[in-house]
Amino acid sequence: MRLNLGCGRNKLAGWINVDKAPASNPDQLVDLERFPWPWHDNSVDEVMLSHVLEHLGAKVDDYLGIIKELYRVCRHGATITVVVPDPRHDNYISDPTHVRPVTPESLLLFSQSANREWGERGLANTPLGLYLGVDFATKSVTVLLSEPWRTQLRDGKISKDAVIEAIRNYNNVVEQNTIVLKVLKPQERSSKA
Repeated sequence: MRLNLGCGRNKLAGWINVDKAPASNPDQLVDLERFPWPWHDNSVDEVMLSHVLEHLGAKVDDYLGIIKELYRVCRHGATITVVVPDPRHDNYISDPTHVRPVTPESLLLFSQSANREWGERGLANTPLGLYLGVDFATKSVTVLLSEPWRTQLRDGKISKDAVIEAIRNYNNVVEQNTIVLKVLKPQERSSKA
């Protein structure tokens, strides 16, 4: 099963298109901030959350509930693609319905291996993967640069290192982040041992 959560008008063929707004005419009408979700444990192979997660979970418990439900319904090895506006871009800041910044680093908090590494190093990062009993590995992170950064990098007028430095120091450099996660269930951890 493949779920396109918070689909709005962006329906995907071959997916179950899910939204809470009846006007979007989804395949399934579901409020993702109400738990439990209507899908069975370990029943989902792939999830798309395109420009959705930043609209959900204004309350921490709701956001963490969404993360727990994602983990519950996904099978071991399932892929979750999260596409979000960068929280340091005007597109994020300007929309009053954006309630939660989502970054690659914030999703890394749900990786148990990262949690254990941070603990061993004495770092203060919150080990949410261990606390919640969820485990997501980051497979890839892709950034969409804003203009003029995108064109300048493409045309060789600015180096990749200069763009990385700009991302650290300025707003409106990255427009959008795409983070692909892999769901790790207990059998994966035991097979790696």
